[in-house]
Amino acid sequence: MNGEGLRVPTLYLSRTGMLEPLGQSQVLSYIVGLSKDFDITLISFERGEDLADNAELARIERLCDDYGIRWVRLRYLHRPRLLAAAWNLVLLFWQTYREARRSKAQLIHARSYIAAAAAWAVSRLRRIPYIFDMRSLWPEELITSRRLRRDSLLHRVIFWAERLLITDASIVVSLTRAGARYLADTHPGALGDERLWVIPTCADLDRFHPALEPDTREGGPLIGCHGSLTSGWFRIDLLAKMFDLIAERLPGARFEIITREDPTTVRDALEASRDNAATAGSGNVLSGGSPEWRAGLSISAAKPSDIHVRLQRQDLSVFFYASGAASELGRSPTRMGEALGCGVPVVTNEGIGDVAEIIRDGNVGVVIDGEDPAALARAADAAVAILLDAAVAERCRQVAERIYSLDAGIRSYREIYRTLGAGEDSGDLLPN
Repeated sequence: MNGEGLRVPTLYLSRTGMLEPLGQSQVLSYIVGLSKDFDITLISFERGEDLADNAELARIERLCDDYGIRWVRLRYLHRPRLLAAAWNLVLLFWQTYREARRSKAQLIHARSYIAAAAAWAVSRLRRIPYIFDMRSLWPEELITSRRLRRDSLLHRVIFWAERLLITDASIVVSLTRAGARYLADTHPGALGDERLWVIPTCADLDRFHPALEPDTREGGPLIGCHGSLTSGWFRIDLLAKMFDLIAERLPGARFEIITREDPTTVRDALEASRDNAATAGSGNVLSGGSPEWRAGLSISAAKPSDIHVRLQRQDLSVFFYASGAASELGRSPTRMGEALGCGVPVVTNEGIGDVAEIIRDGNVGVVIDGEDPAALARAADAAVAILLDAAVAERCRQVAERIYSLDAGIRSYREIYRTLGAGEDSGDLLPN
């Protein structure tokens, strides 16, 4: 391969689009930093509605041009579900193979499972090492969201493929230490420590920083949540409960949800979770205080370039996942690093990757210790108390800089790239 100081031709494969907020924060930001040392071709799936935004499309094209990134866009198909998934995989494989030949690529970075499957196939054909950047424990996520039944034929196939992708990757990246331990237990012998790296989702702390000016808008503290809520693994029922309990304690509090999802769908899901809780006999958790916060709840989207401004105005960020599910062991919520970077403490639950440990060690939020009314009431009391802690914003920022720094993430990926780019023969870097 190339020696020290020469730029290694690299392919980066992403199922997440660059016109999506997640793609810009968790793919493009890294690639921009890596582009100084590597010749990168980025292949991403983009959704039709995003491609229709000509202004945003032109902005990302200019950004890629400015940093010498070749951006290959594939249109993502999502229906019919199984046929679309198969077509997307075939299309990604073919485009990856073509770009590998064109650029004489010597390294493939595959973000998530579908990308890794295409990278694996091209790796076998062209003897190119690949990085399996897992991002999540996808088979378990499918089970948690009830899109896949455990021990079904499809689950066994996906589980077999997961082991194959892990075994044959030159490097495997896990977002969490908890996820890394799960992989070692679930696929014994498939992955040695020397091939496993833990790199959490990072945030651009030059953007996600505390507000420079105080929020002068009228009203009480702003309690927020940002990101996807109707994915199947987000606990929107707990979000509704916590919002209710905080509203009971702080009648003047304001509430907002920043999401690209349909506001009516999100609002209906919140109300449905309240109705289900009342039917199940836990309505006392939700009935305290005034319901005005629900009428005044703001649900809106934000451009990727504006999300940090919205977060800087918040005083508390609340999010909950399917705690206790194996899928959550590999999760490193992007929203947490972004909130902490803005000096905003968080409220969440146990069993989400390394989140609880980070919050408790840094004293930067509240981790609920149960879902019964008493436990949630204690968590709401603690959330109100942390809003009065004048030093919490500084602690949040310190934790963000220590764990979620984009610069640190780029340095880790640069080291991986250079490690895989150190030999004379790409085939030498492939596991036996």
